[in-house]
Amino acid sequence: KHGRVAMAAFVGYCVQSNGIHWPWPMTSDGTPFPFAAGSPPEQWDALPDAAKWQIIIFVGFLEQFSEANGTHYMRGGKPGAFPKFSDHPEGIPHPVPFNLFDPFGLSKNRSEEAKAKGLIAEINNGRLAMIGIIGFLSEQKLAGSVPLLEGVVPPYAGEPMAPFG
Repeated sequence: KHGRVAMAAFVGYCVQSNGIHWPWPMTSDGTPFPFAAGSPPEQWDALPDAAKWQIIIFVGFLEQFSEANGTHYMRGGKPGAFPKFSDHPEGIPHPVPFNLFDPFGLSKNRSEEAKAKGLIAEINNGRLAMIGIIGFLSEQKLAGSVPLLEGVVPPYAGEPMAPFG
């Protein structure tokens, strides 16, 4: 699960750093996404608190749904397995057309060997993404801490571990 979050964070950082953003307004009053604020942490700082709370509450919902409807890997569950929304409709506030993992059912016919190989690749990619996103954030806070990124990422004066700071 943490590897998947890190992969999303790494890709999101790369996308935001290159000025890619949604073409529509962020809010109903026409406020655009804060892509002009600078680096991804500066864009996060420029988000309204209500938007930050929506993200945090949604992640909290996913965490609660996972714990309530699945077996935690520390209690004998399979690491990385997320329960299907379709198997637990009572746990969600409204119908959801797709499951979080494999929404189009593309891997349901894969062999166990192929699934195991894919899991190893996903774990390794997740570990690399963790190193990558922390590398970006480290270089932004302490110039020269990641020699390969020196001069590539701009400095950040805020606090990346304080979401409302």
